[in-house]
Amino acid sequence: MHTVISRASTAPAPPDDYTVSAEFYDVLQAQQDALRVHRLYGADVRRARTGVLDVGAGTGRVTLMSLRESAVGVHAVEPARAMRTSLMTRLASLPAESRARVTVHPHPLDQADLYRVADVAVCHNTVACLPPAVRRTLWPAIARALVPGGSLHLQLPPDRLPDAPVVRLFPGQRVGGHEYGGRMVMSAEGPRIRTRFDYWVCAGSRVLREHTETFWMWPASRGALLGELRPHGFVPLPDRADTSVLALALGRSGPNRPG
Repeated sequence: MHTVISRASTAPAPPDDYTVSAEFYDVLQAQQDALRVHRLYGADVRRARTGVLDVGAGTGRVTLMSLRESAVGVHAVEPARAMRTSLMTRLASLPAESRARVTVHPHPLDQADLYRVADVAVCHNTVACLPPAVRRTLWPAIARALVPGGSLHLQLPPDRLPDAPVVRLFPGQRVGGHEYGGRMVMSAEGPRIRTRFDYWVCAGSRVLREHTETFWMWPASRGALLGELRPHGFVPLPDRADTSVLALALGRSGPNRPG
């Protein structure tokens, strides 16, 4: 037996969002999202020769797909503790040789000090959730993390506010004697989109638990994002069949290492 003395970290406390959604995401959405990320980014990840950068890794759908589809190292950036906990649990179940290829960064990318670690970067289901000022700090951090000539693939945010509330119902999923369900409601509020997730757990006709969690999204057009990215050396690649993803390449010079 050894006594372990723990000291408080001097690092800034990470955001603790998603404490509700982390429990329900894998049950209600992750299987469909896993298929989607493979379709959207699988071919690009297979071409990676330096590394893959997963910005906003969440519970790990892009990270796990990258481990399967490539032989390079993966950098998973996830500041939210609740989502990162699910990610770490999932990584812990992998073979040791797969775990050895993943580095999980618990801070926003601009604080992770990554320089030329990847030739493919993916931002899935991330950019819409960043306020414009925060979003603009992301682009130079990605440029530093990519090698010159590397590619960035980002899922576009909504390009406008919804005219009326948009409701998406998640199909119910049974876990033992309980059924998990949920819905997402998106509505305009000022310049932002209020995104409310309602979750419930039922046993037959009886509701055992109900939870609600609200997030904000900021719409931005493809043209506006290109205008933010170009000063950092990014140029658009030819449009894909799926227009929900914007693909860009970093110029051959790339940014210098800061400091």
